[in-house]
Amino acid sequence: MELASKYDPQAVEAKWYEYWLNNKLFSSKPDGREPYTVVIPPPNVTGVLHMGHMLNNTIQDILVRRARMEGKNACWVPGTDHASIATEAKVVARLAEQGIQKTDLTREDFLKHAWDWTHEHGGIILKQLRKLGCSCDWDRTAFTMDEARSEGVIKVFCDLYDKGLIYRGVRMVNWDPQAQTALSDEEVIYKEEHSKLYYLKYRVVESDCRRVDEGNVIHQDAQGYYAVVATTRPETIMGDTAMCINPNDAKNTWLKGKHVVVPLVNREIPVIEDDYVDVEFGTGCLKVTPAHDINDHALGLKHGLATIDIFNDNGTISEAAGLYVGMDRMDVRRRIAQDLEAAGLMEKVEDYNNKVGFSERTNVPIEPKLSTQWFLRMQHFADLALEPVMRDDIEFYPKKYKNTYRHWLENIKDWCISRQLWWGHRIPAYYFTTADGKRSFVVAPTAAEALAKAQAQNSKLTAADLEQESDCLDTWFSSWLWPISVFDGINHPDNEEVRYYYPTSDLVTGPDIIFFWVARMIMAGYEYRQTYPFKHVYFTGIVRDKLGRKMSKSLGNSPDPIALIEKYGADGVRMGMMLSAPAGNDILFDESLCEQGRNFNNKIWNAFRLVKGWKTAPVEQSKANEQAVEWFAAKLKQSHAELQAQFKQYRISEALMTVYKLFWDEFSSWYLEMVKPAYVNGKAQPIDQTTYDATIAFFDDLLKMLHPFMPFITEELWQHITDRKEGESIMRATLQMDAPTAHDEQLMADIEQVKLMVSGVRTVRNQKNIAPKEPLTLIAIGDNKMQAYNSIISKMANLEAIDVAKEKPADASSFMVGTDEYAVPLGNLIDVAAEIDKAEKELQHLEGFLMGIRKKLSNDNFVAHAPEAVVARERKKESDSVEKIAALKQTIAELKKK
Repeated sequence: MELASKYDPQAVEAKWYEYWLNNKLFSSKPDGREPYTVVIPPPNVTGVLHMGHMLNNTIQDILVRRARMEGKNACWVPGTDHASIATEAKVVARLAEQGIQKTDLTREDFLKHAWDWTHEHGGIILKQLRKLGCSCDWDRTAFTMDEARSEGVIKVFCDLYDKGLIYRGVRMVNWDPQAQTALSDEEVIYKEEHSKLYYLKYRVVESDCRRVDEGNVIHQDAQGYYAVVATTRPETIMGDTAMCINPNDAKNTWLKGKHVVVPLVNREIPVIEDDYVDVEFGTGCLKVTPAHDINDHALGLKHGLATIDIFNDNGTISEAAGLYVGMDRMDVRRRIAQDLEAAGLMEKVEDYNNKVGFSERTNVPIEPKLSTQWFLRMQHFADLALEPVMRDDIEFYPKKYKNTYRHWLENIKDWCISRQLWWGHRIPAYYFTTADGKRSFVVAPTAAEALAKAQAQNSKLTAADLEQESDCLDTWFSSWLWPISVFDGINHPDNEEVRYYYPTSDLVTGPDIIFFWVARMIMAGYEYRQTYPFKHVYFTGIVRDKLGRKMSKSLGNSPDPIALIEKYGADGVRMGMMLSAPAGNDILFDESLCEQGRNFNNKIWNAFRLVKGWKTAPVEQSKANEQAVEWFAAKLKQSHAELQAQFKQYRISEALMTVYKLFWDEFSSWYLEMVKPAYVNGKAQPIDQTTYDATIAFFDDLLKMLHPFMPFITEELWQHITDRKEGESIMRATLQMDAPTAHDEQLMADIEQVKLMVSGVRTVRNQKNIAPKEPLTLIAIGDNKMQAYNSIISKMANLEAIDVAKEKPADASSFMVGTDEYAVPLGNLIDVAAEIDKAEKELQHLEGFLMGIRKKLSNDNFVAHAPEAVVARERKKESDSVEKIAALKQTIAELKKK
């Protein structure tokens, strides 16, 4: 097979991915090897690849490919998540475009549309991951709503209900008015908002408002006495059922025992007392709306207040409010402020910054709402999941996330697991009427089992008498089982696969879902397998643009990953991502890094073509080649040891840089130059077979080191090293090396000195405009400690001799390597005219620079008012310039004498 002159990633990547698939090289079956298991964080089934996916899946693929090359049975399980809220919203939107409302359909008809959407869009992101080179076992692709996963979810729900860990009750929940469903606390994102603080007048009913003590602040106008309440949400006053003051608040004691009238609503409500009220906020008077605030709800329960729910599920005002019925809550906020002002019931309005909760899924402000929902008791699970992370049974990288995890578990709240959606796992609860006419329910995996349970309470019941719960389960209730359920470990807990592959090895995910997913998988692991679900968790950072902004569609700063792959090749993009991706830190992505990755691909390609183009001959290996081969073998061992340590600590970005520098700096820039055959009369000379074989072997090792990071180009070149059989692949090739010996360490230290000597000679050539082809002599002043490497030094620096002298020759240019001095006699090698021209240009520049400095220092205003340190720095620049000018003039004078 002939190598093309230029690397074409498009042709190479498509060819080798098909080869890997055809030869089942990603496939895994239980056997006698050590398993290495990774489960993909399942992306939304209707999603498309974004930069976060690119980063996450590149890291996973690096880890999986490396494990495979270590001889482990690597199994990377792909799959997708049904994403209840997001998918249902997309289906509803598409139906609306067709003039169909969700409410016009039966549940069954709607689900047909949802499945159609899923089948249409569901495979897109997984196909895109193939473009990236992801080596998933595609035959294992799972979906959170496929048959096996669905069966497991229902089984777990029933089990936890039977254990008393799931309950149904009326609680204050976070309500998403757009998706029209409850959310868990973890699905609420709090954002800083520039809001308004409205000061409303609540007229006091009683007329005997006398000053009780000197601390009172009594409000009165022509209409009588009033209390002032500060609120950011005037639209909720229709639900007010009390005003609350702190009993220890001196300024409001005049309101004790009084009643006030809700503005505009004209409802009389009592003034209650509770030390919950913050006396420093607003006026110290709190409006209490038990149906629409979690803390107000607690006050309402404590003081026996009425509850008035003024919102419909879609965020519009309900009939119960009596005012603004049918209007959107945000429109009401604007309208009611105007109406209060017009009625003389607005004291004032102030700008105010506060944190507002937004739905993580739809990005609309959530509405606290009393609702009957299903909950999971979380303290039991927190007790299971905290210690394993704290004692590093499960290790987090970076470690800082242990504290985040601990804080959440130590302040855990029950998980609202029900969602008012149709797309998802329908809760297996069945309602019926008992023999004595009461409403009841049973929980069971199937309708038949539910009927049998229900008949124990009413023997006359038939299947038609049962009504299944309409709510679905939170999507995370299925994904928390993911590491177990992908191996069918819920339905068949003792099957061969779950026993072999579980617990999994590494989890790669973002810290933003540490509560949604990571913690809950740990909980499920200990509940259902009595052990952790994974040993290590690698937290990626957030991908940001080079200005530090989070990438998003709305900002238009997120490149299309597929377009990047088409432009730079998958290997180039993978490298670009990883060069900027230290664990747990945000990634400042710059497309130029992908270009750097593409350039590295070209460097590898060209280096391989160079070596493969060498001709061999039965000649003896030179001393220089022998030393070069021995040195690079030591560098390989050193870098391999560094890689092992870096991967052990999940410093994957650093690991890539180790291999990058090894190839670019050591192999290409030094080793290949050391052993490259000479050209005589424009014709390349042959290389000895020993050196050639060693160089090819080095290339083989380098490709293996690079393969996890850059799978496509490494496969292509590895296949060209020698004839391979069908089905052979670099991904199954192992790489084992001994640690560097003491001899290796000394050799590497010596060659570093050699490099500095060669660089010193090359610097002299550049400074003195001496052509690279012009042979030079190098003189070691006092002693040549590197005499053993004269052959390498002579070849790399193009020297005709290396001598030793006690003193530096008069006509030589010298340089230092550590404490050792070396000189290059110049003789007639210098182009005097060029040197004079160069020196005179530098002199002209320095004289102009000095003139500028002196002009600044002659400015009395600058000297008098600039900080002392600044003036001192300018005077130092002046003196340094004077010295350099004098030295240059002397140099020019000496050159003109020659």
